[in-house]
Amino acid sequence: MKKLIVLLSFIFIANLSFSQKTDYETKSNIQYYNSVINKSDSYINERCVLDIYYPKNIKNFATIVWFHGGGLTGGNKEIPDALKNKGFAIIGVNYRLAPKAKAAKAIEDAAAAVAWAFHNISNYGGDTSLIFVSGHSAGGYLTSMIGLDKKWLQKEGIDANNIAGLIPFSGQCITHFQIRKENGIPDTQPVIDTFAPLYYVRADAPPLLLITGDRELEMLGRYEENAYLARMMKVAGHKQTKLFELDGYGHGMTEPGFPLLVNEVNRITKEIQTKK
Repeated sequence: MKKLIVLLSFIFIANLSFSQKTDYETKSNIQYYNSVINKSDSYINERCVLDIYYPKNIKNFATIVWFHGGGLTGGNKEIPDALKNKGFAIIGVNYRLAPKAKAAKAIEDAAAAVAWAFHNISNYGGDTSLIFVSGHSAGGYLTSMIGLDKKWLQKEGIDANNIAGLIPFSGQCITHFQIRKENGIPDTQPVIDTFAPLYYVRADAPPLLLITGDRELEMLGRYEENAYLARMMKVAGHKQTKLFELDGYGHGMTEPGFPLLVNEVNRITKEIQTKK
């Protein structure tokens, strides 16, 4: 009888512990530029906002800043369901879109949003050493640009090397096609200039996980661009570059890619926390 009581008590405690799940809260449409900039530009005031989904009852959590896709001409901020309830915060970001703004303005906005995370995530309980940047397609391009070309975050007073990890999904690594279009260059003419992540390969960049769809199903040369970036990062001496090609998936490959993102965040988080 005593054994039965002990067993039932154990089950009760286990169920009670299991039921005490982490609570999450979402705050929406937070402006990530300061009031002076917002007042100076109506499009910034309207468009440059973010949502944050974060765990309420744990501290020192990791944060993923997530940039939506849409070719730098469309799309809206999102908190992907596949990233929820994983013990970390997700920040979904809106940025200015072409043709209402030049495509390069989206890079400025991406940097400002990441800087907002560095300056504010501790107020929500997050750890500033565990800020990751990710996004799909145009969002992947923005991820790589602000992570590899340090000047964008330098303008915001942030060292890009303080990003815990870069995880672009199917992002352009050459100059983005919208920027080429603005300069009269066709989609089929590749360009590597100051608006190309490939222009900024460097050994000291944050860990880089590149994820694409199947090379035969992806957009124009998208896998090959990422494969070349991965190769050149390694040639430059970068020790933490990885490339995943998701066989059987085209450009819309986010769902099978999300578990890879979660695993990478957890892996790096464990490494950083172990060193503290």
